[in-house]
Amino acid sequence: MTVHISGKVFGVELADELRGIVREPTALFFSIVMPVAFFALFVSLFGKFSDGGLSSGTTMIATFGAFGVISVVLMNPGIGVAADRERGWLRAKQVSAVPIGVTLAAKVVAALPYAAGVLIAMTATAAVTGALNAPLPALLRVLGVLVVGALPFALLSLAVGFQVGAGAAAAVLNAILIPSAVVSGQWMPLDMMPAFFRDVAQFLPTYHLSELARAQLTGGPVLTHVLVLLGTAIVAAALAAVSYRHARS
Repeated sequence: MTVHISGKVFGVELADELRGIVREPTALFFSIVMPVAFFALFVSLFGKFSDGGLSSGTTMIATFGAFGVISVVLMNPGIGVAADRERGWLRAKQVSAVPIGVTLAAKVVAALPYAAGVLIAMTATAAVTGALNAPLPALLRVLGVLVVGALPFALLSLAVGFQVGAGAAAAVLNAILIPSAVVSGQWMPLDMMPAFFRDVAQFLPTYHLSELARAQLTGGPVLTHVLVLLGTAIVAAALAAVSYRHARS
């Protein structure tokens, strides 16, 4: 019975968060509209070039797709938490019958359908431009890897959202998102970037998520990328927990 009630509460919280993302124009633009628009531009320009036997448009589903998914899960939970804190949400939840963990889990999970939607939109764009040449099972693996692998970034988003206001959260999260995407080769291949970028990329979880997704298309190694993302999840979870305990309600 307790599990059933908790499940219903989670469902209500999740439905509210799904609607909340659409109601938040800043998060909606930066995390959903902008990545798909950028992808459409890049794939129309470079999508038909060859990239290791695959079209560039196909490999961009993994690399630029990683940027799109991270955009959703990095921006939405943090901005949502920050906005709710400004409205007194944190103080209300501390005395509410709904466990705070359920509400935070709903904020994270609510971003995942939108992340999947961004990937599907990018895949459709690549297909329409004739730049897609991967089988469906491989594309599904890429989608699954990117959606699950982006969860550490959602935890980092919560950590930021617990400490700053909604406007500042958008600025801080964008300051994390855009440089890490560029240096990780999510917008353009690292082979076209300065050697310094390739050296720095090895230390960024954004790079390892891109490469883990890319490996689903190329058959490359995955262990190192998985371990880095697991370590990132542990660190981000700890930061989120500490940030919540010290949050300014």
